[in-house]
Amino acid sequence: MVAKNNLCVLVLAGGKGTRMKSVLPKPLHKICGAEILSHILKEAQALKPARIGVLIGHQAELVRETVKNNLQNWGIKTPVDFILQKELTGSGTAAKDSAPFMRRYGQILILAGDAPLIQAATLRKLIQTHNKTKAACTVFTVDIDNPRGYGRILKDAKGNFTAIIEESETNAATAAIKEVNSGMYIFDVKALLGALPLLKPQGPKKEYYLTDTLALLKQKGLRVEVFKAADYKEAMGINSKKQLAQAAAIMQAAVNDALMESGVTIINPRDTYIEPAVKIGADSIIYPGAFIKGNTVIGARCVIGPCCWIEDSVLAEEVHLKTGCYLTQASLAKGCIAGPYAHLRPAAVLKENAKIGNFVEIKKSVIGAGSKVPHLTYVGDSEIGSKVNIGAGTITCNYDGVNKYKTVIGDGVFVGSNTNFVAPVVVGKGAKIGAGSTITQDIPAAMLAIARARQVNLIIKNKKKDKKK
Repeated sequence: MVAKNNLCVLVLAGGKGTRMKSVLPKPLHKICGAEILSHILKEAQALKPARIGVLIGHQAELVRETVKNNLQNWGIKTPVDFILQKELTGSGTAAKDSAPFMRRYGQILILAGDAPLIQAATLRKLIQTHNKTKAACTVFTVDIDNPRGYGRILKDAKGNFTAIIEESETNAATAAIKEVNSGMYIFDVKALLGALPLLKPQGPKKEYYLTDTLALLKQKGLRVEVFKAADYKEAMGINSKKQLAQAAAIMQAAVNDALMESGVTIINPRDTYIEPAVKIGADSIIYPGAFIKGNTVIGARCVIGPCCWIEDSVLAEEVHLKTGCYLTQASLAKGCIAGPYAHLRPAAVLKENAKIGNFVEIKKSVIGAGSKVPHLTYVGDSEIGSKVNIGAGTITCNYDGVNKYKTVIGDGVFVGSNTNFVAPVVVGKGAKIGAGSTITQDIPAAMLAIARARQVNLIIKNKKKDKKK
C-alpha cells in the first residue's frame, strides 16, 4: 500500500571515501561546522518527504550512531530510517538493499551522501519537472567546464535523453560533452523496482550501477527526463580533503553574501569565518579573522573586532568585542564591551553596559549592569552586582581541589587591586576592599575590609662597613 505522502528520500552514504585518506567515514567529515550528511538531511527535510532513508555501509554503526545522536541538534524532525548495504558493490546494490524502504512510496528522490551544497529550492524544481513530464526517472545534471571523471549525458537531436556514457567509455566526441550526471535522481518507485532485478555486474570489480536502470526503463518504453541545474556547484561531490576545503569556501561565501545582503558589514569576507546557523543583526561590523560558530546570535549595531572567536553565544545590541576575544556559551547584554583578549567561558553572563577588559577570564559568573572588570582578573563561580569596580589582579579562589564555591559581591562594591576572594564569601553592598587583601570572611555592607599583613620597614645593615669597624 502506497503512503498518502508518496515522496521518500534516500541518501547514499555507504561508500568508503578512500581518497579522503581518513579513518572517519566521508559523510561525517565536517564542512562549515557540521557533518556533510547533516547539510544534506536539512535540505531533504525541507522538501517535506514522508521519510528519509540513509544508506550506510562503510563503518555503518559509526555513521548510524552519529546521525541518531545528532538529529535533534541538526533540527531533523522527519523520520529517518537506516538501510544497511551488505556488499559495497555499487549504487545499484545500494538501491536493491533499499527496496523494502521505498516500497511504501510512489516516488523516491536519491541524493548523493557527499554533495552538501545541494539546495532544497533546486530539488523542488527537479520534482516539479519530474511530475510535469510524468517520467519514470528524471536525472539531475549540470554543466561543468572540465567533465573528466563524470558520466556524460547523451541526447538526441530533439534534446531528449538517450544514455549516460561513463568516462571509460567515451570517445573524442563524447568526452567533450559538458553536461554530466550528478548521481542524483528521482524515480517512480514501481518503475525502479521493476528495473533493479535486471541489473548485471559491470567492469573488473563486478559492480552494479544505478545508471544502468535508465537504459532498462527506456527499453520498456518508459520516459527518462533530464533536469539541468543552473549552478554546477550544487552537484559538487567531495572525494578528497582538497575538495572538502573547496566546498567549504563556496558554502562560506554564500553565508557571508547573505549576511551582507541583510545589512551586516563584513570588512573582508574572504578572511571571515561564519557558520550557516549564525544570526547577525543589521549594521553590525565584523572585522577580519573572526570565527563565529554554532548557534551564535549577534544583535544589531555590534562591533566584532579582529581575530575574535565566538561560539554558541548570544550578544545583544551594541556589544563591542575588541581584538582577540574568545567566547564560548556566553551571554552579553546591550552595550557591553569586552577585550582586548578577554576570555568568556560557558555560563559567563554580562548584564547591560558591563565592561570586561584585557586579559580577563570569566567563567560561570554574572557581571552586573554597569560593572567593570578592567584587566588581569579571573572571576569564576561568582555573582557580581551592578556598578562594581574590580581592581587589576583580582582572583576569585573558587576551587579547593575537591569542590567549587561561590563568591557574591553586592552592588556598588569597590575591590582594590590584587585582591583574592577565598570562596565561599559574600561582600555586602557598597563595601570597599583594600588592595592586596585576601578575603576569607564575609564583609558587611558599607564596610572597609583590609586583610593583609602590616607593613614593617627595617634598617638594612651594611655588613662590609661593620667588618671595617
